Amino acid sequence: MQFIQIPEGEYELTAIRAQGAGGQNVNKVSSAIHLRFDIKASSLSDWLKERLLNLKDNRINDDGVLIIKAQQYRTQEANKKDAVQRLHEIVSAASIVKPTRYATRPTYGSKQRRLETKSQRGHLKQLRGKIAGE
Repeated sequence: MQFIQIPEGEYELTAIRAQGAGGQNVNKVSSAIHLRFDIKASSLSDWLKERLLNLKDNRINDDGVLIIKAQQYRTQEANKKDAVQRLHEIVSAASIVKPTRYATRPTYGSKQRRLETKSQRGHLKQLRGKIAGE
């Protein structure tokens, strides 16, 4: 996976209060991070912007803004690193182009083996039937 550099000025980090457990501390400390990255206004190449916008990701809204919420860690700095890391992973994953797959036909030998196992299986099932003439 290739690493694509995104300048710090292209995304916006906002501290918010985290959800979930944490006791009294969770209600007074803004340790979670919202990262907002405007895909359309970024310096990425046009084909990469198009690939990001076509992703089936509910974190990308209709305006083309990718929103990542990081609240896994207790400190704001660790959540910032996590959010930026996840942004780089999403962009890097979108930049990978999978090779086109060409349909192939089964070989003659594989067809013969398949038909042979089918006939063996059918013969085995025939032997399970009632015995005639006793």
